[in-house]
Amino acid sequence: MSKRPLRVGRLIQQEIADILQTEFREYFPQLVTVTGVDMSRDLSVARVYVSIFSQRPEERRRVLQRLQELTPQLRAALAGRIRHQLRFMPELRFELDETLERASRLEALFQKIHEEEKGKNDASS
Repeated sequence: MSKRPLRVGRLIQQEIADILQTEFREYFPQLVTVTGVDMSRDLSVARVYVSIFSQRPEERRRVLQRLQELTPQLRAALAGRIRHQLRFMPELRFELDETLERASRLEALFQKIHEEEKGKNDASS
């Protein structure tokens, strides 16, 4: 695979993260982190993965929906920043990255298993 999609993905990740923290801060009072960007081979589509810090799944979905609604404005802001590096501005598709939530659930399960094992060992002693 070519290195160009990876480099463009990193550039877009950095710029969108900065745009969300500066120009669009009032739209997103929650902590929104751009965790990664996957580019299509032809650089026409950027799949932007975001992590939204919230305990409530419905709030995460609402923030993701707001990101999707603001995609044209975000794309225009991005175009203003990277127009000299790309010939065409890719289509942005925002997706929720639930890696941290999954890791937290797994960690809780492992902790529960560890406590159960410890309880069994204490009972048999």
